[in-house]
Amino acid sequence: MHALHKTSLATLFLACAALAGTAQAESLNVMTSGGFSAAYQRLGPEYAKLSGDTLTTISGPSMGQAAEAIPNRLARGEHADVVIMVGYALDELIKQGKVDPASRVELADSRIGMSVKAGAPKPSIATDTELKQVLLDAKSVAYSDSASGVYIEKELFKKLGIEAQLKPKSKMIERTPVGSVVAKGDYQLGFQQVAELLPVEGAEFVSKIPEDLQSVTRFAAGIPVNADHPKQAKALLDYLASPAVQPAVQATGLDSVPR
Repeated sequence: MHALHKTSLATLFLACAALAGTAQAESLNVMTSGGFSAAYQRLGPEYAKLSGDTLTTISGPSMGQAAEAIPNRLARGEHADVVIMVGYALDELIKQGKVDPASRVELADSRIGMSVKAGAPKPSIATDTELKQVLLDAKSVAYSDSASGVYIEKELFKKLGIEAQLKPKSKMIERTPVGSVVAKGDYQLGFQQVAELLPVEGAEFVSKIPEDLQSVTRFAAGIPVNADHPKQAKALLDYLASPAVQPAVQATGLDSVPR
């Protein structure tokens, strides 16, 4: 991962060392959804080195009917020390009394971007007019079955006044990273949260869509009320939200939360 600022790293190390000095190293269960996964995969191992804790990671969607979805896991009685997910889905778990409201931490914002097959031309979509024309000219368009894809299908095309033209040639891709179907050449353009487009080999990220057309997804984290290790969980959340790790967060395509 990107090197952390030395002073900030030292501060984090001392904080973790203090934690380790007051309690033995623990094994934390972390449930995380896809949008923050790339950042967590960079930061989790670093935190484990600093704290001595072991992080066991369980992946699942923030919502939906899938058995792997974080709310469904918790409903079945699965235990977690930390849940990382879309902010409004976390808020629902807080309302249900499953996550401690005082533990909520803002982590990052995720914006929608576009990718094309590796080697294909990268058209400019810097303005609303350019994006509209690129979509009209495209032979096929794919978008995810997450919040970003729902926004594209239900709102973005309408805002651009091209819903009728896009309906026959666009498709919501279920359970599969959009970049992968673009990489295979099945679709000319792919839209998804930037952090989920960047890791896909064979597809190349073009840019984010214009800010006035964005649908920003906030990722947040919290501690379930029945967490086995709430003190260590809080230390992990403080680390993930700290200024020192923001360069690593941003490198995965996410945007830091204004503080």
